[in-house]
Parts: sequence; structure tokens; C-alpha cells
Amino acid sequence: MIFKSQVSNKSILLPFLLLLTLSCSVENNSSVMTSWNLSDGKEFPESRPLSRAEDGVMLSDGTLIVADQRYGLVKIDSEGNVEPFGNFKLIGYSHNPPLIESGPNGVHFSPNKMYVFTADVFSGHIYMTSIEDNKTEIIYSHQYGANTAIQDSLGNVWFTQSTENRNEARLFEAIGKPMSDGSVYRLPVLENGTFSSEPELVVEGIYFANGFYIDEKNNKFYLSETMANRVLSFDLDIKSGSLSNRKVLAKIPSPDNMQLNHDGSLWVASPLSNQIHSINIFSGEQYVIFDAQTEAGIENMQKGMTAIVNGEGILDFIEEDTIGDMPGLLTGMIIGDETQPFYVANLGAALIKVSTK
Repeated sequence: MIFKSQVSNKSILLPFLLLLTLSCSVENNSSVMTSWNLSDGKEFPESRPLSRAEDGVMLSDGTLIVADQRYGLVKIDSEGNVEPFGNFKLIGYSHNPPLIESGPNGVHFSPNKMYVFTADVFSGHIYMTSIEDNKTEIIYSHQYGANTAIQDSLGNVWFTQSTENRNEARLFEAIGKPMSDGSVYRLPVLENGTFSSEPELVVEGIYFANGFYIDEKNNKFYLSETMANRVLSFDLDIKSGSLSNRKVLAKIPSPDNMQLNHDGSLWVASPLSNQIHSINIFSGEQYVIFDAQTEAGIENMQKGMTAIVNGEGILDFIEEDTIGDMPGLLTGMIIGDETQPFYVANLGAALIKVSTK
């Protein structure tokens, strides 16, 4: 997801807002469900050395690989030391607006965890980075920005196109007013291990296609439709690369990046509410797992949701009051195993580290 960095039907609206307000409340039943708020975490690294840390992954030893607008990716060790990762310079990566706009986004492991796939929401490049060799290649350059890219177990790479943007300004237009030009594509892997130069269009007509998750165990595909306030689910046929039986799994404000937690629940970031929601993938039931919402942010959230229902955008409601004390606009999460902390990703210069013990 991308918003302007740091700040700068109707008949169902009332019950919809009431439902979301209740689900976004910090008054969760903590005796049954564990949840955290911003005071339970701490900024990491403390010196705020990152740049637009939109998403990332965690290695088994706790090392993080995180999106960074200056370098493409950075590696962060357990002490908070940061260094460029992936040698993006060797493939010509740079961020020098307005001449060159780059937006590393949606960082995900390959199924064998030997590679990291990163989509560029401005340039449309999809990068594959070898963890062992610290080398990156561009496997495909989409004609529009690519929001998130994930490889399935057969080697094919799926990715989302949020809107028909070729730069940052055009992307903001789709957040300023809902547009149904979001899509899901699949980039087939060829017999020689390379990727096709022609992706297959799988789903179209989405109001800002954003983060997604491929749940091969349950033959499901989950997708954030940000400018419709909903998380969609599809039946997945991994061999044919097709999606069917589209349903609304849950309704949350402006869903963004998502990840299946080790307990089987689907965690989904909500920038507009400044929260992370946990969704039961079978029932759609949800509650807030991480909360950084402010009182003023609640009002902005409600206005933003109303705006979307009215065919308007949410840019005006993404401001300091919405972000609160977060380093930047909340966009995602980095989840390890049961023994490790999780991290809250955002468009700022530091993550939020939350100990689960």
C-alpha cells in the first residue's frame, strides 16, 4: 500500500460503520484473545535509520530483510544494525524523484525461503533476491506499478496491480477516488526455471488490489481490496492458476498487507484504522490484534469509510492524527515463529517491535 508519505448501498452504511467501530475498539475480550497496543512495543531500530519500511520478512535467527526506498532492501540484525541488502545498485536501482521514482513494496519469501520477492509499486519491477548470494535480478517489469509479488509452490509468481499507475502521483489518484482498475496477475515459470514475459490476468475490476496471501493448504487466495474496505477470498486451483467463487471474507477499513499467522489466523493491516486485524479464515470473525489508534484517528477512520461508500477517497483522512505515535502510516506486519516477536511495518523510518512473551 502507498499513501502520501508522512502526512502531508448507503442503506448498509450505518450498520457497517457500527460493526467496524466495534471491531476496531481496544475493548477486546483479552481474557479470550491476546492483543497488543502501541505501548507494548518499541521502535526498532531506535535511531530511525530506515526509509519507507513498508514490509519485510524475518529469517530463522531473527534477522530482518525490509523494504527500503534508498537501497531496495536492507538487512537488520538483532542489535538493530542496518546495511543495504541485495546489491540493487548492480541492476540500476535508484530513487531520485522526480526523475526516478522507486517504491519497494510487498516483501515475501519464496516457498523454500532461499529468495525474497519484492514488488515496486511505482516502477512495476518485480525483484528476486538470493538470500545466500546477496544478489538481485528483475524477473519482470510490469507496465504499471506492482504492489505485492508472491511465489507459489510450483514456482509461478502472482502479483497485484493496485491501479494503472506509472508513478506516485497517479497512484495517489486511486486513493483520492476509488477506481476499479486493480488486478491480480500470475507470471508462469517456464521449464528452464525462468519466468514468462507475459503474465496471465487472473482477476480484474478490483478497487485498489493490495496485499494478498496464497493459502495452498486450504486452496484459498485472500486479497485486500483497499478502496472497498474488504478482504476477499477465492477458491484457488494452484495447477491451473485460476481463482473462482469470489466472496467477502471480512470488512475492515482500507486493508493492506496480510500474513497468515502461525496460529492459522489471517493478520491484515489497516492503515486507515492504524491497526492490525486478526481474521478467522473459515468464519470471517475478526478482532484487533494490534492497536495504535488515536481518538482523532477513530473520527478519521469513520469519515474515510463513509467517503469510500460515497465513491470518494481517503487521502484527506490519512494525516498526523491518524498516524499518531507510529513512525509512519501502518502498512503491514513481519511475523516469525511462536518464540519470536512480531514487527509492525509502516511508511516511516523504524519498525515497531512487539514481544509476544
